[in-house]
Amino acid sequence: MKKALSLLLALVLCTAVCLSFASCGDSTDFTVGICQLMEHDSLDAATNGFIDGLNDGLKESGKTVDIDTQVAGGEDLCPTVVNTFVSKKVDLIMANATPALLSAANATDEIPVLGTSVTDYADTFKNNIPKNVSGTSDAVPFDEQAEMMIETLGLKEGDVVGVIYCSNESNSLIQYNAVKALFEAEKITVKAYTFSETTQLQALVTSAASECKAIYVPSDNTVAQNDTIVGQICNEKKVPVFTSYGGKICYASLAIDYYDLGYETGKMAAQILLGEKEPSDIEVMTLKPTVVYNEELCSALGIAVPEK
Repeated sequence: MKKALSLLLALVLCTAVCLSFASCGDSTDFTVGICQLMEHDSLDAATNGFIDGLNDGLKESGKTVDIDTQVAGGEDLCPTVVNTFVSKKVDLIMANATPALLSAANATDEIPVLGTSVTDYADTFKNNIPKNVSGTSDAVPFDEQAEMMIETLGLKEGDVVGVIYCSNESNSLIQYNAVKALFEAEKITVKAYTFSETTQLQALVTSAASECKAIYVPSDNTVAQNDTIVGQICNEKKVPVFTSYGGKICYASLAIDYYDLGYETGKMAAQILLGEKEPSDIEVMTLKPTVVYNEELCSALGIAVPEK
């Protein structure tokens, strides 16, 4: 009886071990952590594009991936998110926006890190991009954006263009300096309207709309997250808004598609995970922007869309 019981227990134990191994065999091949700075349409689109691009890139190989998407909710919380990914030893980190990319690069020099929605990698890393870092850039031709505003709005010498951005975002300062130089070359005055807390935004935009002929918004994450405030105030005062990132509040834009940007980043991730490339083998990619006009908004603001 004892022998029979022992054999039964051994059989149960053996079955449990086999099931355990079978379960391990069913696990995913790769784990990827996504750190998104905050929620807003552009960053959300980039994350969705990345997930689709990664899954499509792995499809033919038959490999599977477990993706952990975390929205940090601000710059200060990005290190917490990426450090969790590092401790879990994920196979790759996707960092959506500059603060997320910096946090990931500071947290690891071994795990591959891909950025997206980042304007200038060279400036971000002081011309020393880590070997484990690459990705996609949302940089756009600022000279063409400035020309587009000058042409469509009939801007001339003495007119004032306000640039609204968050002083905590280094990429926004890069863009401000770029468009400032371009407008001032045409003797158009540029005035910066900066803020550090979103509670300051409404009063700031009200001042800008009262003092400027037009408003330019760079690809600033904090403004983008709250751009309905900008749109509502400026529309009431009949002041046109041009954004570097597109969106619903601008009368026109020359911008990239953030879903496509994320998708290209996902394809890069698949190449890295499959061992086809190292991050250092991949050049930072930019996309060709497209021209879009909001005909309804143009009509309301009295802006004639050029026939061409």
